[in-house]
Amino acid sequence: MPKLLFARAPRDEKEDHDVRRLAGARHAPGDWIQRARIVVASWDGLRVPAISAALGCHAETVRRRLHRFNAEGTDGLGDRPGPGRRPRLTEGERSQIIALVKTIPPGRPVLDPWLNGLAAAEEEGKPGVWTLDSLTAAAQAAGIDVHRSQVRRILLKEGVRWRRPRSWTTSKDPNSR
Repeated sequence: MPKLLFARAPRDEKEDHDVRRLAGARHAPGDWIQRARIVVASWDGLRVPAISAALGCHAETVRRRLHRFNAEGTDGLGDRPGPGRRPRLTEGERSQIIALVKTIPPGRPVLDPWLNGLAAAEEEGKPGVWTLDSLTAAAQAAGIDVHRSQVRRILLKEGVRWRRPRSWTTSKDPNSR
């Protein structure tokens, strides 16, 4: 004889109110609403086959959701974390790396009006253009633990150019002006 499965009784009025409110919600994630409706239908005395027929889902889904609610309560209505590795960098760190490309590289000469228009670099030994290596070094100096390949993936994903566009039509000959 199969064992009858029902959702446990609500622990307090707040849990009862929260689950019933979620079951009737219109602006909540759809899977949370369906899981709450499963629990409320079980509280109303319906059995697993009747709940699955009423909500249009498989009976095994109803059983799994009821078991999970009985074990975890309202936390069991939510999604569990998905598979895979968690991102090492936060969105804030990614944004810092992307914003770094828009800054002037430390080795680029900048015209100084106080020195009669002479160009002087902020740091003479640094590169004058952003490269993946210089971006990685600048990000690491800012306290972000990142590697060159990861900087490249971040910039490619965002569609950010870190290299100057090459002008194939200009000559390098100083006398051709």
